Amino acid sequence: MCFINLISLRNSSSFQQNAQNAFKVRLSIKTALGDNAYAWDANEEYLFKAMVAFAMRRYSSKSTTQISDVLLCNVTDRVSFWFVVTDSSQNVTTVPASVVEAAIRMNRNRINSAFLLSDKTLQFLKITSTLSPPVEPSTPVWLIVFGVVLCLIVAGIVFLVVAGIQQRKKKNKESTERENLEEKGEVAVTVENGIPCEALDLKAGHINGVFAADDERFTSL
Repeated sequence: MCFINLISLRNSSSFQQNAQNAFKVRLSIKTALGDNAYAWDANEEYLFKAMVAFAMRRYSSKSTTQISDVLLCNVTDRVSFWFVVTDSSQNVTTVPASVVEAAIRMNRNRINSAFLLSDKTLQFLKITSTLSPPVEPSTPVWLIVFGVVLCLIVAGIVFLVVAGIQQRKKKNKESTERENLEEKGEVAVTVENGIPCEALDLKAGHINGVFAADDERFTSL
């Protein structure tokens, strides 16, 4: 358990968790890196303090935050702890939480990169995750939509033209085949019982000589 002691705050790491201006941090190193996970030790704690001090200085040009001004408390084996940022110029008081939060949010990506983690595996529980800025396409959306519609129209026109050409070729082919069959029917000679017979001319007709003679005989009567 950590206890608050503002008088000796700079000379120790004692302060009350859940205290005003304190933040809890949870790291999931094993989840993020798997077999390449590193151990959380004093060196990693020093790096964390340095990154927080860097964030404070980068957020405000007037800030004089030192690594020693960042205090950690209640560090657990599952890598979670509390921290506060003190201000030595103000009689060892803690920096307001709103200022620390703004500095962390501004430099969140740099902090994550230092530990090879992300917003999901390096969590500042009181600080909302930063959102990546929306990616704007290099080509305007309206131009993309116009191009798609134009392509659909062109594809439809091409389909209609090709379908019309194929249908016309099919009709011409059927007409040619029909004419060829009619021509073959006029000049064809059939063979019955081994005796060739002339084909019947369907257009001009054919007069049987036997019936013609009978017609003349009966007409004369």
